[in-house]
Amino acid sequence: MLQMGDEAMCFSAVFLLVMLGTRSAIWASILTASPYVFMVMFSFPPVPVEQAGRVLRPMSDPSGGVAVVAHRAGSHDAPENTLAAIREAGRNGATGVELDLSFTADGVPVLMHDETVDRTTNGSGPLNRLQFVQLRRLDASAGHRLKEKFSGEKVPTLREAVEECIRQQLTIFFDVTGQPDKAASVLHETYKKFPVLYNSSVVSSFEPKVIYKMRQTDPNVVTALAHRPWRLSRFDDGAPRALSSWSQLWSGFLDVLLDWAHHHLLWRLCGVSAILVQKDFISLDYVQFWAERRVEVLGWTINTAVEKDFYQNLLKIGYITDSLLEDCDPQY
Repeated sequence: MLQMGDEAMCFSAVFLLVMLGTRSAIWASILTASPYVFMVMFSFPPVPVEQAGRVLRPMSDPSGGVAVVAHRAGSHDAPENTLAAIREAGRNGATGVELDLSFTADGVPVLMHDETVDRTTNGSGPLNRLQFVQLRRLDASAGHRLKEKFSGEKVPTLREAVEECIRQQLTIFFDVTGQPDKAASVLHETYKKFPVLYNSSVVSSFEPKVIYKMRQTDPNVVTALAHRPWRLSRFDDGAPRALSSWSQLWSGFLDVLLDWAHHHLLWRLCGVSAILVQKDFISLDYVQFWAERRVEVLGWTINTAVEKDFYQNLLKIGYITDSLLEDCDPQY
């Protein structure tokens, strides 16, 4: 069921809007009850709080129970989404790593953030047009500031990365950006091969359909929604996406609706255990809002010592960072 505060606000608003539009109490009641019935019938319950806690609140780390997650396995300290980065994250004190799941042209699940290989490797072109054997020939360190130290590093498969994370005893945040059916199927098979993942990993995405499909495929997986307010109307650096004022206004309106949906409907529909939020929108009140709903908050991307201290000692929540070693600029 929805939280009582959410329930009252959501359905009272729907009732009033429909009542004003139809001037019929009967139609207002029917149209208000319909989404409520939909939520009751099709929403997924979250995994047990104890299971989510084991994944999201590690208790044996130096930060005292706050998750410290290396973004793309620590993209500042080593070539992103590589086995070398996973090892470095483990050595440098991370409790977990965030890894980006993608697929080659022949369907092999690999780690890659971008749609193309241009930025991170010495190759070029879309990932989904490269066969795995072609991808394997590329140097995944070519675009990194420490490329001489990590020269020859390869783009790993999903299985290779999972095995390395298990060896390093790192929690995994699988970030999925598309292909919900394929991703859910591959991850489900991965969880069956490595059952330890049920207590040491999270599947996250900006796309609610990805999380919903994952819960539908395997309801025992801990999941998280990623969210950045104004994502549809502005780029990560704050620059507007649209050239015309009308387009910007419309995308801003959609952003308001999406933000409302994240905070009042989508989290419950998907049954998530955590929400990953851009750091500028997190406060003590915000953390409390989600705590009342038994949802953990993690901030991204936390790249300075001052910010990390704020998260560990004041907010007391986990965070995602590009570096475990030094202050750095964020990777978008």
